[in-house]
Amino acid sequence: MSRTISSTVHPIQRCMAASNPSAWWDGLVVDADGTTVTVALLTGATVTLRVVGPAVDIAVSEPVAYHPVAELLSASAILTTARAA
Repeated sequence: MSRTISSTVHPIQRCMAASNPSAWWDGLVVDADGTTVTVALLTGATVTLRVVGPAVDIAVSEPVAYHPVAELLSASAILTTARAA
């Protein structure tokens, strides 16, 4: 499967995520409107993220992973910048 890395992702973000792999939070998308994504985390919390890159491919009920330190959102076919709203 081909993975698209958004042009908004900086190399330092990828380095931060790679150096701290235990910081990823897994969850399911409960709402997505193209600019924001609301994720129900497996911990029970909910986080709303402002997606800086392309969010059109992110669908409701899709499993995602969010790295709050690197501000990255990983969905099935895309890795993009996402900041807590």
